[in-house]
Amino acid sequence: MTAPKTADVGGWFRTAADGVALPAAPGWGPGTGGFGRISGDEELRQALDLLHHRPTLVLTGAGMSTGSGLPDYRGPDARPRSPMLYQEFVGSDLSRRRYWARSTVGWRWFRQARPNAAHTSLAALEARLPSVGVVTQNVDGLHQRAGSPEVVDLHGRLDRVVCLGCEGVVDRDALQQHFLALNPSFAARMAALEEEAISAPDGDAEVDRTQDFRYPPCEACGGILKPDVVFFGENTRPEVTSSAFELLEQASTLLVLGSSLTVMSGLRFCRRAVRDGKPVVIVNDGATRGDDLAEVRVHGRLEDVLGAWVQMLGS
Repeated sequence: MTAPKTADVGGWFRTAADGVALPAAPGWGPGTGGFGRISGDEELRQALDLLHHRPTLVLTGAGMSTGSGLPDYRGPDARPRSPMLYQEFVGSDLSRRRYWARSTVGWRWFRQARPNAAHTSLAALEARLPSVGVVTQNVDGLHQRAGSPEVVDLHGRLDRVVCLGCEGVVDRDALQQHFLALNPSFAARMAALEEEAISAPDGDAEVDRTQDFRYPPCEACGGILKPDVVFFGENTRPEVTSSAFELLEQASTLLVLGSSLTVMSGLRFCRRAVRDGKPVVIVNDGATRGDDLAEVRVHGRLEDVLGAWVQMLGS
């Protein structure tokens, strides 16, 4: 069954500094291959036997949410793009206008995303493995909504907005109405723009109409508001990283789901696990940067693999 399509969240972060020299960042686009392979029951059982009855940390990536209509960034259908950098967002008013305009258009589609079968199967598996928790590179909050009890949002949450001045947090859903009130002509075209957000590649139909978009400052201190997610060029908060590695210390195994492990924020967990003598199981459709670290490598769609494991464990 094909997942409902939602706004391409990656497009919200696409660079706006045309002609401006910026530090290099890893691009988003189709990965290195290996797509479409499917592991048989023997490999599925081998992986499950390694995980079962051993405290397991689960690390998840964008492939976890493709079944909810949220696109990944390095899958076979990923669109090539150059991600906006933290320095660009904080240093360029034009970039902030572009980001918040795209976000305003795509927000309704994003907030309508629901947990898919992979999320719900993982939540069902967690008590049976058992799992010490989930560390996710995703920013959609779908693990929590599916019932996973212990989740570390390594890269933040898109439903929160933080002030770079006073560090106050604002609910993104409430901020939507503020954006629309500040931009009445934009709001009047929202129905058409929302359709463009899901029909045009990367929402490009509205790219050139963002220079006049207005966005509010922090009401408390007048500072810059930024989505509470980690941009390229920005570090994960130390307390969040510490929480994630504390979970890894409690675990005997590491299970990686739906991540290409292209960026170091995810790969470092695999390297730490191997260094500490903890076996790594990777499940992904397509090659990953950590494949040589895996004791068992499972290929296939997450909803199929996790669903099969639920059946194997029974009630």
